[in-house]
Amino acid sequence: MFTSIGGTELLLIFLVILIFFGAEKIPELARGLGKGMNEFKKASENIRNEIEKGQKELEDSYQSPPQKASISNEDKQEVIEEENHNSSNVEVKTENHEHPNKA
Repeated sequence: MFTSIGGTELLLIFLVILIFFGAEKIPELARGLGKGMNEFKKASENIRNEIEKGQKELEDSYQSPPQKASISNEDKQEVIEEENHNSSNVEVKTENHEHPNKA
């Protein structure tokens, strides 16, 4: 089908544009087209950067396993002593409940 645009086709396209828009409007159209292409390029770079940033954050989160909290032996001993102290202070109260119908 259409493999490439040759010199004749480009000249024909340029003449059609010149006839439709006139000589004064062509620089404005070219400027607008250039600005549009520039904005599109910036937007596509921003999207690419955001995707790469997200991928990097995801890879970093998978590479480093979660770290366990370290507890010193002194802290462990304090917890054990506190548990022992609390368990020795527990009082067991039992009440003798009699059935009201018993005499």
